[in-house]
Amino acid sequence: MAIAVGSILEGKVTGITKFGAFVELPGGVTGLVHISEVADAYVKDVKDYLKEQEQVQVKVINIDDKGKIGLSIKQARPDYEARSQRRSRSLESFEDKLSKFLKDSDEKLSDLRRHTDSKRGGRGSSSRY
Repeated sequence: MAIAVGSILEGKVTGITKFGAFVELPGGVTGLVHISEVADAYVKDVKDYLKEQEQVQVKVINIDDKGKIGLSIKQARPDYEARSQRRSRSLESFEDKLSKFLKDSDEKLSDLRRHTDSKRGGRGSSSRY
């Protein structure tokens, strides 16, 4: 079976390291699922998510010049695209929120400065005695 970037395959976890897991694909070829591609959440220890000899579904995300195969478990899930699109929309709205916050903050600071100046009597006030 030819392995191509973008294809989703079934494989067996053959080894677990601190940086990821090795998965044997059909045809006896082995690829690596990097720790960042194991789950959507922060993964401190791969062993919390995977066990050796476990069957997993993986997506081929790259094949380098030396033939090393990069795999992803999180991208192999059917709802991955929808989640990543929601995430990108939330980034846009974050920037909008940040812009609004900065504008509101500037307005409040200028109001506060005006209010403080009027309490003191402003510049040139002669209310010392």
